[in-house]
Amino acid sequence: MTTQLYAFWKTANSLPVVGKPLGKRIFTWAFRFKAPYFGSIAPRVVDMRPNYGEVVVPNRRRNRNHIGTVHAIAVCNGLEMAMGSLAEASVPADKRWLPKGMEVAYLAKSTGDVTCIAETDQAQWDGDDKDLPVRVRGVLADGSVVVEGTIHLWVTPKKK
Repeated sequence: MTTQLYAFWKTANSLPVVGKPLGKRIFTWAFRFKAPYFGSIAPRVVDMRPNYGEVVVPNRRRNRNHIGTVHAIAVCNGLEMAMGSLAEASVPADKRWLPKGMEVAYLAKSTGDVTCIAETDQAQWDGDDKDLPVRVRGVLADGSVVVEGTIHLWVTPKKK
């Protein structure tokens, strides 16, 4: 079974592309509507599939800090959104997920748009372990990793 959000991602991405990928823009808007706080960073969902999520946090004035780089917390919001998209595409039908913590290291200045990536392995979802660590990182266009860390999820059986 597929979650509603992942089903909508697949539907939106089946729309024809005329100039810009309209389906991804519609999906990002809907995701931001479902989780309004993500709208504060003007994100763009790039990819969503089992065990992988990718969101871009743009280098815009609204996301910058006092030294003109993308604020670390804006990047963390992007990482959480990427993790959420991954989780919605990966969670088994009989389970549910909830974030329980985030550990990140800021490795370099975020001087451009930051691509936030979340990854897991399918075996993590198949087990009975309630703590599921999701690997996350923020990367610049030149491949520089600016933030790296882990978001821990509670993964529990759905209530009947």
